[in-house]
Amino acid sequence: MGLALGCGLFLLWWACWVPDPTPRGPRRGGAGQRLREQLAQAGYETVGPGVLLACCLAAFGVVGLLVEAAIRVVPVALCFGGMAGYAPLALVRSRARRRRANLRELWPDAVDNITSGVRAGLALPEALSQLAVRGPEELRPAFLAFAEDYRSSGRFHDCLDRLKATLSDPVGDRLVESLRIAREVGGSDLGTLLRTLSAFLREDSRTRSELEARQGWTVNAARLAVAAPWVVLAMLCTRPESVQAYATATGTLVLLVGAVVSLAAYRIMLVVARLPDDERVLR
Repeated sequence: MGLALGCGLFLLWWACWVPDPTPRGPRRGGAGQRLREQLAQAGYETVGPGVLLACCLAAFGVVGLLVEAAIRVVPVALCFGGMAGYAPLALVRSRARRRRANLRELWPDAVDNITSGVRAGLALPEALSQLAVRGPEELRPAFLAFAEDYRSSGRFHDCLDRLKATLSDPVGDRLVESLRIAREVGGSDLGTLLRTLSAFLREDSRTRSELEARQGWTVNAARLAVAAPWVVLAMLCTRPESVQAYATATGTLVLLVGAVVSLAAYRIMLVVARLPDDERVLR
């Protein structure tokens, strides 16, 4: 009886304190998944995170060795090598942000095309497939792949999942899930939903454009302030005897503190100035 009572109490305690394995909220992937999504958003679907990291390491090694061979100061070479190693990742993120901004301008037209197709009596797969020909130029490759996939398999839901992975866009996720529900349950409100979504996307794009235009000069000034000390250091590297002071322990400490302060200030500026992006809660 004592053993049974002890087991029962233990099971009650276990039920109260063991975390629920059911996921709560949107699923968040690791660093590899985030890199894969950024590459897809930047238009590099065939490039994997491993290739991007290899490019970063290669840029770090090549630039670091070249600078070290030119000026014979290892701390300075490591600084410029680190900048070069971050350049491929920064390029991918910058391109992904620009492409997301472009897509925000194009999605209302794409939704209007789907609405027109639905009102004309086309089935949902046909209304999506026509975007490969009549849709915005930037979105045509993704919907062309959807059309070919649907013609070969005929499985609408699986094709929608692959379309979401190709687009890697929060607006695309909402549109795809709306069409999936309309396909499953039917109803006559799909046209109203698409028109409402189109109007909301246009208003959001207009508001974001105004805010980005007003804060653009502040962000550019902050970037110039962060880059100015390193531009001066690069100019000093044209005369190797001028940067020999950085080969000492004190010079290395100065470079380290400068790098930490520059990175921290730049990250704080990005956190304060960046507008919140839509999250892919329907991935």
